[in-house]
Amino acid sequence: ERTTEGGTRKQQFLPASDAKKLQKKRISFRAMVAIGLPTALAIIALVTGLLVWHFHYRYNGRVRKLFSGYLTISSQMFSDAYENSNTTEYKELASKVSKQLKSIYGQVRLLSKNHVGSNVQGFSEGSNNGIIAYYLSEFNVPESQVSAVDEAMASLDGVGNARKKKILSLHLDIYTCLYLRLVLNLCCLLGSVKRSHHAHGNQTDIIRSPGFPDSAYLPNLYTEWQIRADPEHRIRLEFDVLDLEKDCRNDFIKVYDSLAPSEKQVIVEKCGYRLPGEKLIFISSGNVMLVTLVTNEEKNFPGFRAFYSQIPAKIQDCGGRLTGLRGTFTSPGYPSHYPPQTDCVWNIEVPSGKHIKVKFDKFVICYFINCFRICGEKPPKTVYTIKSNQATVRFHSDLSYVSEGFSAEFEAFEPTNPCPGRFQCDNDLCVSPNLQCDGYNDCGDMSDERGCTCNETQIKCMNGFCKPSFWRCDGVNDCGDNTDEENCGNCKAQEFRCRNSRCIPAQKQCNGYNDCGDGSDESQCEKSVHCSALTYKCKNNQCISKLNPMCDGETDCVDGSDEAECKCGTKPYKSSRIVGGKDSNDGEWPWQVSLHMKTQGHVCGASVISNRWLVTAAHCVQDNEKFNYSQPDQWEVYLGLLNQGETSKSTLKHVKRIISHPLYDHLSYDNDIALMELDSPVTLSQNIWPVCLPEATHDFPAGKSVWITGWGKLREEVDAIASLLQKAEVRIINNTVCSKLMDNGITPRMICAGVLSGGVDACQGDSGGPMTSTESNGRMFLAGVVSWGDGCGRRNRPGIYTRVTEYRSWIREMTGV
Repeated sequence: ERTTEGGTRKQQFLPASDAKKLQKKRISFRAMVAIGLPTALAIIALVTGLLVWHFHYRYNGRVRKLFSGYLTISSQMFSDAYENSNTTEYKELASKVSKQLKSIYGQVRLLSKNHVGSNVQGFSEGSNNGIIAYYLSEFNVPESQVSAVDEAMASLDGVGNARKKKILSLHLDIYTCLYLRLVLNLCCLLGSVKRSHHAHGNQTDIIRSPGFPDSAYLPNLYTEWQIRADPEHRIRLEFDVLDLEKDCRNDFIKVYDSLAPSEKQVIVEKCGYRLPGEKLIFISSGNVMLVTLVTNEEKNFPGFRAFYSQIPAKIQDCGGRLTGLRGTFTSPGYPSHYPPQTDCVWNIEVPSGKHIKVKFDKFVICYFINCFRICGEKPPKTVYTIKSNQATVRFHSDLSYVSEGFSAEFEAFEPTNPCPGRFQCDNDLCVSPNLQCDGYNDCGDMSDERGCTCNETQIKCMNGFCKPSFWRCDGVNDCGDNTDEENCGNCKAQEFRCRNSRCIPAQKQCNGYNDCGDGSDESQCEKSVHCSALTYKCKNNQCISKLNPMCDGETDCVDGSDEAECKCGTKPYKSSRIVGGKDSNDGEWPWQVSLHMKTQGHVCGASVISNRWLVTAAHCVQDNEKFNYSQPDQWEVYLGLLNQGETSKSTLKHVKRIISHPLYDHLSYDNDIALMELDSPVTLSQNIWPVCLPEATHDFPAGKSVWITGWGKLREEVDAIASLLQKAEVRIINNTVCSKLMDNGITPRMICAGVLSGGVDACQGDSGGPMTSTESNGRMFLAGVVSWGDGCGRRNRPGIYTRVTEYRSWIREMTGV
């Protein structure tokens, strides 16, 4: 730490302290098959859902349609034999159900003549000790009669509901969907791969896509996993790896609250990859669940892995009585997805004479507060006021499609003084008066920024808001009406405006020369151009000026070299502490490295760029009076690490060579970058994978969101570092603006990023770690290396990072990467 003449307190983020200080009696089924249709159509109210798979597989002018549903058999008690489709009991009951369905359809001529057959998908325990039979019924229908068949099936809806003493009841609720979006032969579907699992006790087991993790899943695939739990239990399913095609019309997973794919019982449909921090945890309403995977013929991906277990049926955190001046409550399972078919009631009571505020920090649900019905997704800090000392919150989820739910807190307040000593927002949130008119939306509804008188350090926006003056002309519309980006060197009709606000003659755009000075006039040209420092050079020496062409999923070079070396920047089988950050997940940042000194523990971070080379900060490898940081034999390298307390579970390597940039300036932190060569190649895997290196022409524009990761300090004023790898999202800040904020201590080889309202930043122990940007095709590129800052997470004091694009040639020269 030092103080410059300009007063900037620069901190090199180093060193960090050591992180180590259930058979049931069977009842005869004969009555069900002897009585016929009147008896057969009598159950308790059935079924949640009929799925009509509008699968238009045409053959000689006919359409094959598949209906899915379930019926209950109240005369039969469930036993373990009904879990196994190979047992005599299962086959006998399945045959009787199929015959009964045929009898039901036989009462409607249109259905009878087009019915191909019905297939029982499985049995589960029903209510009142009955059995639920899940089935698929296939029809081969003339194209001209498709609608009539749909109507005929709909006419069966509710049949037998009034005859509650009968044995069998079938409820058909027509629903059309596009579940089968692929051209698959129906007979193959009915005979497709089906796997059965049963959760037991406290045991956790795994299901995974075929081939995972060694190979991608196959094309034209339909696979089912039926999962059961013991009676009086639910299924808990958690995806820790999800990497499918992004378009859900092609490849997708569906999870059902059923043993057959009924559209009205879909818990969730997922495709693409798991987002950082996304918790994909799903809970069934009963003791069965179905997972399906459908793929098409192209673009196959690694697939998925999920853990299943059973939990008690009773939901522990669902409703109750809440008293006192304040308290918290959440939807069941939060922050995981809440279960379907759930109802919870919370009765809130505060002292007499006071009123109640309920504030939501997270809200993606539908429920009631007293007479208010609230659903959808609301922004954080949403507040509701109840003018009473009592309130009732009722939460309800239906049969299908669940979400993350909510996290809420209630607080009692005096009706005459709702925000003592604080500013009352229009949404009834209370904030510090110091936050009023500071340019930041602290209330969440902008009410703290309305009606303000701007001071000399602020921009007066046309919409009346005041914003910090250093946000002017930074390329980001901070006002919301673009006031802060007006009069920033607007160009004439025949001129091109550069990203740096310079104006050049329009004909100079895409001429192969850097007329703007920042390369923006040559960065979005689709044709080949003259080679320059601002153009991307293919291996055949062709030069193109398209913006960021490398590894964007499109072949731009004639020789394909721009897409040839792209085994980087992806989370192979997944789809400092950072101040204000969140815990990362295992394998979420596979290029993150923890550098340990043998006598100190974790000291700095680094990034994997190949199976042998790492990138870190030069200041991490500079000697001081106590330690020889420049000596390779002093370092231990932990790759694939998540928790500093579990280093034994990660890959340990040692350093063969350290190359610090020859022009590193320890006073200004200019050229703060270094390379480490491992003593032997590391085996790349799901937890260890290189990040993509950007070419010199790669543009990371101001305002773009990027991620910082590391095990650095939790807060500036504490000494302990984080145990779990932290992550935080920040925004790239214009260098001109950043230079003003940081007292002119920024060079062109530095890049700034942060949250100017404060609270999110890198800190000591994060040095040398990555600042990554998600670019085209979802790949992540190393935009910066954690270098220095003025404190950690301070307002208007962004973090400073080494700009990696400036060192692409040097890295290639030193490492061959």
